[in-house]
Amino acid sequence: MRYHLLAAAIVTATLGAGMADSVRAGEGMWVPQQLPEIAGPLKKAGLKLDPKQLANLTGDPMGAVVSLGGCTASFVSPDGLVVTNHHCAYGAIQLNSTPEKNLMNDGFNAATRDGELSAGPNARIYALDSIQDVTPAVKAAIAAAPDALGRTQALEAIDKKLVAQCEAAGGYRCRLYSFSGGNVYRLFRNLEIKDVRLVYAPPSSIGNYGGEVDNWMWPRHTGDFSFYRAYVGKDGKPAAYSADNVPYKPKHWLKIADKPLGPGDFVMVAGYPGTTSRYALAGDFDNTAAWTYPTISGHFKKLVALVDEQSKKNPEIGVKYANTVRGWENVLKNYDGQLEGFKRTDAAATKHREEAAVLDWLKKQGDKGKPALEAHDQLVAVSDQAKATRERDLVFGQFSNTGVVGTAAMLYRLSIERAKPDAERESGFQERDLAAIEGGIKQMERRYQPTMDRELQRYWLDQYIALPQGQRVEALDKWLAGNDEKAVGKAVDRLGKSKLGGTAERMKWFKADRKAFESSKDPAIQLAVAMMPTLLKQEDERKTRAGEALVARPVYLQAVADYKKSKGEFVYPDANSSLRITFGNVMGYTKVDGSKQQPFTKLEEVAAKATGKEPFDAPKPLLDAIAAKRYGGLADKRLGTVPVNFLSDLDITGGNSGSPVLDARGNLVGLAFDGNWESVSSNWVFDPVMTRMISVDQRYMRWIMQEVYPAPQLLQELNVVAK
Repeated sequence: MRYHLLAAAIVTATLGAGMADSVRAGEGMWVPQQLPEIAGPLKKAGLKLDPKQLANLTGDPMGAVVSLGGCTASFVSPDGLVVTNHHCAYGAIQLNSTPEKNLMNDGFNAATRDGELSAGPNARIYALDSIQDVTPAVKAAIAAAPDALGRTQALEAIDKKLVAQCEAAGGYRCRLYSFSGGNVYRLFRNLEIKDVRLVYAPPSSIGNYGGEVDNWMWPRHTGDFSFYRAYVGKDGKPAAYSADNVPYKPKHWLKIADKPLGPGDFVMVAGYPGTTSRYALAGDFDNTAAWTYPTISGHFKKLVALVDEQSKKNPEIGVKYANTVRGWENVLKNYDGQLEGFKRTDAAATKHREEAAVLDWLKKQGDKGKPALEAHDQLVAVSDQAKATRERDLVFGQFSNTGVVGTAAMLYRLSIERAKPDAERESGFQERDLAAIEGGIKQMERRYQPTMDRELQRYWLDQYIALPQGQRVEALDKWLAGNDEKAVGKAVDRLGKSKLGGTAERMKWFKADRKAFESSKDPAIQLAVAMMPTLLKQEDERKTRAGEALVARPVYLQAVADYKKSKGEFVYPDANSSLRITFGNVMGYTKVDGSKQQPFTKLEEVAAKATGKEPFDAPKPLLDAIAAKRYGGLADKRLGTVPVNFLSDLDITGGNSGSPVLDARGNLVGLAFDGNWESVSSNWVFDPVMTRMISVDQRYMRWIMQEVYPAPQLLQELNVVAK
């Protein structure tokens, strides 16, 4: 499905006496320091550890949980072995694949550490080191700004200042997080491990069994797991990839559970959920349901079909764009599922009813409620401003970030920012970002093919010329010199002459100054130069809207929290990619059609699904092992076979992929990798009846490594051996 608070700021503001009793298992992406406050419900659900132990985010077991910058993972050995989902490692698997040696199809197993492969120059493992509460300083900087744009710029300035101070020691990556709409700010420091290597990945016929057909579905039978290893310099400090580097020695690592997981058992997930919108305005929900999700899903379906069509002509395209396509497919199916869930649960009515209740409560407060009511009005106005240009922003934004056009725009912007002092550069273009930019430039050829890039350019330009005149961009109109397919064709032909498809050429421009760009004859660079004033203007417009919200959102969200507190309800902040914990129990559910779903799937069901064709192309060694009932001592007596995937009522979202699922004693029982179809709409409105998390059982992972795609060296390292 991407850290640590010294004090539960959200709790102290919103979780009053007696409220902990209203907390139920399942719902809630809890800031870990909230857990002692809800010790009762945790114990009732079955936790055997002291909740205070979970609040120690650099201790055991929380210190083993790490971020991959979009997914979650965890250390599982003292030699830096890291486990995560197969789909989280898919980019690294694809990066190391060729049509002749396709690791996506064949899998990968490094028999020795010398054979482990670099996951790419931009692959990272972030291990939490420390945090700092910086709320007063950040709020003071915002309050001193003269206007809306100035507020955003002030936030950016203090963000960069705090991060620079935080990273001064070297080897760390720091990030400023906002909680509860800007009521709390925390600075997190993470050890940034830069040498990440692929150790083991089962074939896609295991790791992605069921493919998009089964994505977000239950029953599920997917071996969604892979292993990385973290490497550092001989001095123990983070270093770029080098043959001389050594495995990182984490202070804590997870132990594989030695007790079989069963129905009703307590489970919890520690991970880095990306974004939820449970406190968003009803109007923002309406815009998302009526326009954003259906529009983006529609575009992505067409793009997937476009790549598929081109891949039939050129298999290289299928390999190079595999990770991109998988991302599109995951998003569009998620959006479609959310839209279906919105209708099933009548989410719009819920959002409007909840918001109306808050507003009515505020009106009854008299003068005391006026600031929050005014803040609400301001947020509605900001949202309406964004909606006015949403079609243009989507299409123009996608085109200006596609292939060589996006590369040219990024490199030209870099030349502009490089002329400024580092502290004044736009975030993403500072010295701390250059290694990531360079890494992306160097590996672009592994995910780029000229013919496919032309087709993607053509697609977005066709969408652009269909926009109404009021949504058009003067600079792009001038460059196109036409408003029909003929003009688009000529534009794509011109861009096809760009030399930025070559790594050496991109590296030349990586270090070029602004003057060189503005005198370039390369068509993609000329287009980037022409579009940049518009891109910068649109950026300022977004920052102005953000500046308006910086004042209004904290006021309104505090009122929402106060309202919930008055009703005796619990409050947890929306997900924001910081470390969270969610807990509950292993359990099935009943689908809308009335069918009862069991909490575990079984080995034999994998074989029953097999058709011999993708995505149900289970490999022969797997089918043979099932037919021979070679369970390897991993069968569950209650099931009579090896469990594959399991359900629990936990609350997760994108970014939680790869999160360790822990039992009541903090041992690893599986990896979270998906939610059921009925749960995806819970990003906006949580549905406790239908929401279920799907995880791969550690017993299935071990069975694959033992009986199907053997990795005895890893089983030994994990301290689990065949019985």
